[in-house]
Amino acid sequence: MIVGSYFFILQMLKVIKIVDPKDQETAWAIRKIVFVIGQNCAEEIEWEYEDESTHFLALYDGEPAGTARWRITDKGYKLERFAVLEKFRMKGVASALLKMVIDDLPEKDKMIYLHAQLSAKGLYAKHGFTEVGEHFWEADIEHVKMQLA
Repeated sequence: MIVGSYFFILQMLKVIKIVDPKDQETAWAIRKIVFVIGQNCAEEIEWEYEDESTHFLALYDGEPAGTARWRITDKGYKLERFAVLEKFRMKGVASALLKMVIDDLPEKDKMIYLHAQLSAKGLYAKHGFTEVGEHFWEADIEHVKMQLA
């Protein structure tokens, strides 16, 4: 029975690499709801590095549910802007986004890292990321750098 339930959940969840401008607008709307409105992040820092990033959109039962992106930096691949709408949290959306983003990276020999909000570090740790260094503040939210082991 558990296997059947798990299969059903996977069928409801789909992550796509964004190529359609309409999907990009949807992803930006999700980020605005989660970060700008929900966490009071300044808009001017939310919209950095858009053109140099590869973006993803998660759909839950066909409905936009979350988004994430990756970009190359001088340190390696930085995974960023993981945002899941509140009604879709705890349904595997963030994990599916994380898996798709990592699977999409062109090379796996470069460092893969992210800046995790402290409330989300358990999610990343569950997927093989470890904390690196001290906690720090970004957009008035406490974060920690995490690297894929």
